[in-house]
Parts: sequence; structure tokens; C-alpha cells
Amino acid sequence: MPASWSVPPSSAIKGAAVAASNMARTEICSVNDIRAAVGEAEWAARVDLAACYRLVALYGMTDLIYNHISAQVPGHDDQYLINPYGMLYEEITASSLVKIDIEGRTLLQPDHGYNVNVAGFYLHAPIHRARPDVKCVLHTHTRAGTAVSTLAEGLLPLSQTAMRFHGRIGYHDFEGPAIDRDECDRVVADLGRNNVLILRNHGLLVCGRTVPQAFNAIYWLEQACRIQIDALGCGRPLHAPTETAIDNAVTCFAGTEITLDNERDTNPVLNEAAQNQQAGYGLLEWPALRRRLDRIDGSYAQ
Repeated sequence: MPASWSVPPSSAIKGAAVAASNMARTEICSVNDIRAAVGEAEWAARVDLAACYRLVALYGMTDLIYNHISAQVPGHDDQYLINPYGMLYEEITASSLVKIDIEGRTLLQPDHGYNVNVAGFYLHAPIHRARPDVKCVLHTHTRAGTAVSTLAEGLLPLSQTAMRFHGRIGYHDFEGPAIDRDECDRVVADLGRNNVLILRNHGLLVCGRTVPQAFNAIYWLEQACRIQIDALGCGRPLHAPTETAIDNAVTCFAGTEITLDNERDTNPVLNEAAQNQQAGYGLLEWPALRRRLDRIDGSYAQ
């Protein structure tokens, strides 16, 4: 369990995302001036996080203006960036992101008129505090993910895509919307050392050591959920893979992307040391995903 952490006063829980007493610390800045107001490392993190929001929208994992993706500010383990509550994911830019700390104080507020969904604080802050290895937390309410979250058996290893997560998922029972400090401590406990949490009757949550790795995890997890719902909906007998096959898949995906020129170091079948969860998939395709966004609309990087 994480150390005790403070929360905004009850007025914040009832609707105001930031308490008036905290506003003295808030720097309000023109959206057009955010780039000049932050360092290079923070700007790079902002661009990656904004790209992640656009990609989640592009791949059909949004819920209108709801849900949230947070990224730690480089060099500041008590600060993170998150979306302004009121914007669609397809509108998010690097400059529009709000900077808050793990105590619920807004540190850098763009002048677009939107602040932070209180659940984006209550759900993300305790994870960032308890898991210093986690640099990005991503939460969705997709149709398939929520459907799987309602099933007693949760995510089944029916596909290679799902097998990646076998034995590496935490589950948290639904207690209501995430605006209660005590529940969010239990969320952290149920996540444990896993990077994936299925919130029962609610949705999905993933963590990553980087924004690209968090996006890769939610993309694969969402695909696994869609495959499971499609398969169960066929009303036909299911073919169950063997335990050996499942274990082999878990081993294969325990490291990073394998290519011919790096196989000696990355193939866990050949090199047991390659089974490194800290490496993780997601870094290889990130430049390609950014290029796709650039072809569609490069405004995320503004």
C-alpha cells in the first residue's frame, strides 16, 4: 500500500476540480505561450502524450470527453500532465494539457477554460505515487473492455493477443465512480506490480514506463477484449489453447520486439535474460504511429 496521500477538500469532490485555496500556486498561461514556459523534456512528454490522446481517438477507444491519460513530468515524480476536461481527445494538443501534482494542485493551467476531471486525479495520482516505475497511466471505457469487465472470468486466453496478459492482470471490484480516496488506495493494491488492471463493471486501465508502451498495452488489451466478445457471441464451441501454448506466448511477449539483427538479445527462447517486463512492446512502432498522425493532422504537436 502507498503512503498516506492528501486530497482536495470535499468541495472539489462535489464538482470543483481545484480548491480555491490551491489556486495561489497555479500559473495561468496562454496556450500559445506554453511551449516557451516549459523545458525541452516536458515539451517532448507533452507531444508524446498529446499523440497518445489522438491515437486513442483514431483507434476507437474514446468515451466522448471522459476518461484520462496521464504522463509524469520528466524529472518531477510528483507532477503529471493530463487532459483538460471538456475537450475531445481529437482536440488535445501538447499546449492544451494541464499540469497538476499528486496532491491535486493545478501547477500550470492553459487559458482555454478547462481544468481536470476530479476522477483523473483520484484514479491516477495514487498510482503515480505508489509506482515510481510508471510514467504513464491510461484508462478507457470502451464497449468491449467494459463488456469483458462484467464477465466473471474476466479476460480469457483465447487468442495470442490475450495471452500476452495471462497471469499479469489485476482485478478491482466496482465501488462507484472513482472519487473516493480510500477506494483509490484499494485500486493501487489490486494493481500490485501488474501493468494492467480490469476495473470490474467499469473499464480498463494500463500503466507504462513510457507513453508509447502504455499505448501499445491498451491497444493490445482492447483488441483482446474485442476478440473475446466476438468469439463468445458466435454461440459456437470454443477451441482452448494448451497451457504450454499459453506459457510460450507469455514468454514470447515478456520482452521486446524481436528482429533478425537483435534476436540473440531479444528472443526469450534463446536468451532467458530477454524476458524483461521493463523493456516492453511499443517503442518500435511509435515513430510510425506519429508519422500517421502527422499525415492526418499534425496539430497535436502544437
